[in-house]
Amino acid sequence: MAVPGDPPNGTPEGIGGGDDEFRPDEYRSVVFDEDFVRAARLQEYSAQERMGEHARAVRSRSLWSAGGPGSRTGTPGRGARQGMLLVLLIATAFAAAVYLGLRNPYVPPPGGPAEPFSSTVVPLAPSSTVPGGRPADLYANSPAADYRVGAAGITLPAVRRTHHFTDAQVVTALSIAKDYLVQSSLDPDVLAGTASRPVRVLIDPDQLAQFDRSMTSPSGDGRHAATGWLVRFDPGTAVVADSRVRVSGTLAFEEVTPELLEVTTDHTFVYAVRPAAGAPARADGASLFTIRRELRLRFDREDIGARRAELVSAYVMAGPQACSSDPAAGFRPLLAGAGPTTVGPAASDPYASGHPRRAAGLCGVLAQREGPTATPVSPAP
Repeated sequence: MAVPGDPPNGTPEGIGGGDDEFRPDEYRSVVFDEDFVRAARLQEYSAQERMGEHARAVRSRSLWSAGGPGSRTGTPGRGARQGMLLVLLIATAFAAAVYLGLRNPYVPPPGGPAEPFSSTVVPLAPSSTVPGGRPADLYANSPAADYRVGAAGITLPAVRRTHHFTDAQVVTALSIAKDYLVQSSLDPDVLAGTASRPVRVLIDPDQLAQFDRSMTSPSGDGRHAATGWLVRFDPGTAVVADSRVRVSGTLAFEEVTPELLEVTTDHTFVYAVRPAAGAPARADGASLFTIRRELRLRFDREDIGARRAELVSAYVMAGPQACSSDPAAGFRPLLAGAGPTTVGPAASDPYASGHPRRAAGLCGVLAQREGPTATPVSPAP
């Protein structure tokens, strides 16, 4: 039986079996099913569409048409809908990435380990007899008469954001610095030498070993002076006579690197002290002891989040003290009635082994400013 496309009288002799002889075997297994036809890049117009003038015989299929019934009505087919969905998802992901990048800018990783803390503590010797009296009278007749009491004397500066730190981060760093000053200079237990934890919890963990050694084995080597980290008095010499410490000073800040914010503090603390031992304390037996503390503290974003500080350096001047005393472990005030000392600093041996005292030979003279009149202090009956 002849099939469509065969010659009426069959294939003449000597002539091959038609196009099948010239087709590769692999094409014989191809089935042009409906899906294959719909996926074709070209599509033939219908007879009605070809009746129009200058109409082409075929049209190209785009990504937005699937060749199915939907393409004739202008409605995207299944393949087009999938393509549109893919593009929409990509656009949404890109927009989300841009939005999150703007809301949450790249945060640089925290810096390396904290550097060791360095300190210089300079005793100030009196140039005249140390005045004595009641704490309130001493304050009223001293340069500290207008100083505020306690933490009220530690005020924060006007805050502005830096290039890499926000307003909130700057405020937090300044408040941590203030907390450190309050705990290390005003806490009664710290001043008495009976506690150090209120200060320790505010220090970067990388510096805790250095801090602990400074508390247990203080030394004037520039690294381990307890009085570089905090204020405390030698319990065998003096105690605080009035908890209302007078304070005045400033705080400043600056961005030193994109990852570090530095806060500088410069404050004067004036304490009323009295003898720690001996006869019962007299009401008019107090004297003033003045400490000038200049600290540099640094904060990375991790420190700000954890409310702690990295101490860089401290420069401390304190008096009246004898130049021969070593203030590394605790301050030893010269009390009311003590006269000026002519004894120089403790001798330094350049041939001695070990770490020399960095503060050896450092001693200043406490300026005699207009203040209280010296009151003779007689022994208690």
